[in-house]
Amino acid sequence: MAETIILAGADGFEFSAYHEPAFTPRKGGVVVIQEIFGIDRHVRADVERWAKMGYEAIAPALFDRLQRDFHAEHDDAGIKAGVEKARATPLDQALADIAACRDFLSKHGGKVHVVGYCYGGSLAWLSATRLDGIASASSYYGSLVKGFAHETPKCPVIVHLGRTDPGIDADAVAAEVGKHHPDVPVYVYEGAGHGFNNQSPERYNAEAADLARHRTLQLFDET
Repeated sequence: MAETIILAGADGFEFSAYHEPAFTPRKGGVVVIQEIFGIDRHVRADVERWAKMGYEAIAPALFDRLQRDFHAEHDDAGIKAGVEKARATPLDQALADIAACRDFLSKHGGKVHVVGYCYGGSLAWLSATRLDGIASASSYYGSLVKGFAHETPKCPVIVHLGRTDPGIDADAVAAEVGKHHPDVPVYVYEGAGHGFNNQSPERYNAEAADLARHRTLQLFDET
């Protein structure tokens, strides 16, 4: 049964995290990293999807230090509020909270993987390059991936991008990642935009979401 739990960060701050045990025999753990909109219904739905696929899943509320239980709608005001929260959250702080989730899952056995979307996609890439104890990572449309492409992943990582994403030049990201890490797969989904895994009507692309999830599940199952 899904529940909100409390974990302590490296700085002693107690933040909330949405947690769901695996529905089927447990394969391991997955840290699900939020978009800029907080732990909303879409993040909760993704936690449930991974739990149904056999992974104990947990999504840390990375903006708790700024505002408890932050949720934003997918409109101009929500985007503005979410971007402000993301910019006010130091990357190292967010990564430390992800590490706390890694440690929580590790206690239950098995390997721990990371998947992140939008803001979380950038953090998934940085989790792969900066955190120990991550078995693999799947980064969805992270705007910072290009800027940090020079960092070397410590684990297998894959990158998903939408061809029609107005804010991320998929070819430029693929070229930059390929320059530094030619073995890292960068998948570009034709006809898909930013947030294509998110089931909000204005962003969802079922074909791209299903294929990206299949590739991510395969990565998790094989690493």
